[in-house]
Amino acid sequence: MSSGVLVSRPHYDSRAVAQGLPEKDAPEGPELPQPSSGSATVGYRSAKYTTSEWFSNYRTILEQAGTDHHDARTIQRESRALNQDTEAATSGKQAQGTRLLGERLQEIHYWKSELQRHIEQLLADTEALLALKTRLEKALDATETPFAIATDNLTCRTRRLGPDLVRDSVEEELLKEVDLIRSIQALLKRTTAQVVSQIKMNRDAKQMLELDWSDKHQAYSFDENGGRHSNMSPDTQHHPSSATMQEQVCNHSSWTKFTQDNLSKAMQEEQATSSLRVLVERMLQDTTEDLRVQCSTVDRAFSQRCAELIEAKTQLEMKLVEILEQIGAQEKNIAALQQAIHNKEAPLRVAQSRLYLRSLRPNMELCRDEPQFSLEGEVRQIEATVASLQQQLSEARGSLSHLEESRMALEKDINCKTHSLFIEREKCMTHRNRYPTISVLSGY
Repeated sequence: MSSGVLVSRPHYDSRAVAQGLPEKDAPEGPELPQPSSGSATVGYRSAKYTTSEWFSNYRTILEQAGTDHHDARTIQRESRALNQDTEAATSGKQAQGTRLLGERLQEIHYWKSELQRHIEQLLADTEALLALKTRLEKALDATETPFAIATDNLTCRTRRLGPDLVRDSVEEELLKEVDLIRSIQALLKRTTAQVVSQIKMNRDAKQMLELDWSDKHQAYSFDENGGRHSNMSPDTQHHPSSATMQEQVCNHSSWTKFTQDNLSKAMQEEQATSSLRVLVERMLQDTTEDLRVQCSTVDRAFSQRCAELIEAKTQLEMKLVEILEQIGAQEKNIAALQQAIHNKEAPLRVAQSRLYLRSLRPNMELCRDEPQFSLEGEVRQIEATVASLQQQLSEARGSLSHLEESRMALEKDINCKTHSLFIEREKCMTHRNRYPTISVLSGY
């Protein structure tokens, strides 16, 4: 700010102007004595003055001149004193005005600096919130992939066959994953709306600060230009109305409070922004961790289920091998039984033929002798043996039928397990390899 003094304004009685009173006129000088006609007009005898009148007249003039001289000297002395006093008062007032303008400029500069600092801070906070908003939108988009994977897994697992269509731990974990993704998507949407609202409040607060800063910048320019004015400045003019008090002008305390309120509002938004940024960062970290943990849980459930299917399939295949061996052995056994029964037909025919021939013996020759008893026992024995063999053959055939049923059941269950294993490993687990990474889920 210039160190020059302000130009003094023309002196006039402002209180008289405000009250509507006329200004006081300058005091008039003492009246000059009027020349007397003396005795020149008395009796019209003579137009001349007397000697005494002549002496009286010039003495009067001398006395009046002395009085005027004394009064002039007094006025000059008082004028010099008044001039010195007013010059000192004007210079003092001008110096005080310059000093106060300098202090005002310093105060305006301080508040401008504070406003500028918070404007830049709000701008940086708003840019950070815009970056967070972008991350939240990317994180929300990234959750669509896990959701599609989980729902596709559930859909694929509905195509399992027979007894393998079971509500196991894998399905429970997949349902938990779907519910978790939906809740995270809702949370991300609410947080995004909160960030957008905070961005709007930051911009509103920043606009108020910028308007205040602009006003102070203009006021600073005006006061700085005014502070440069001096009595020798060529660009000063008379502005009589500028000295009148304006009714709508605020006082210093309200001026300061206005800026302090704006800064307080800005600091509140800055604090809210800082808290929101911490909250969003923690929320993104927690949601990403929750998704990855649930993904690992589902993968472990799939791995365990695949191991169970492989173990069950192995046991079924081993049992199928045993059943096939038993079927082969049973078929051989049936063939042996059938051959054994067939082998008993010739001895039975021989024994029955002998008995038939012996029954043709005449008269007393038809007796029950030892050969007769032997042949009858032989026939009974062969018939009992054939009956036993036929019973055993029937049981063998029944066992073979059960073995065939077991074989078909084992083969069907093995096919189910193979199909289920294909769905679990080739359809579901292969698809889960596309699960987003931690950085993608975090919005990067």
